Amino acid sequence: MIRKIKRLIIGEPLPNWEYKHQKLSKKVALAVFSSDSLSSVAYATEEILLILITAGIPALINSLPISLVILFLLWILVISYKQTIEAYPNGGGAYIVAKENIGEIPGLIAASALLLDYVLTASVSIAAGVAAVTSAFPARHSLCSYLTKY
Repeated sequence: MIRKIKRLIIGEPLPNWEYKHQKLSKKVALAVFSSDSLSSVAYATEEILLILITAGIPALINSLPISLVILFLLWILVISYKQTIEAYPNGGGAYIVAKENIGEIPGLIAASALLLDYVLTASVSIAAGVAAVTSAFPARHSLCSYLTKY
């Protein structure tokens, strides 16, 4: 039963010979997958400051420590990517790296997390676009709020 539901939602698996035709070129992959980090950089700063301002002007002093924590996390990310590139010079996504190092289930969890991240990135980007349109054209606010409900 679960297999039938999975096939209905995801579709039939690709045969092995067809995988090489599904690969993205480097230019297309860069455009598609870099949007994740770019959107995080674009929206995170505004959201952090919005929360700090909501907490009060004295809370803005916390923006520097928060920025330092974010820089530390970016440093960890760069180091991890560097290690992954050295260990998997022909390419190693989250699934392959996790599967080979800690098992198949963690690999599937890593792959699922990335898929969810890409969906949420698109959702946040759309919501931010709607917010930008409604701030630029306040008369369109009621139409945009109607569209985002559905």
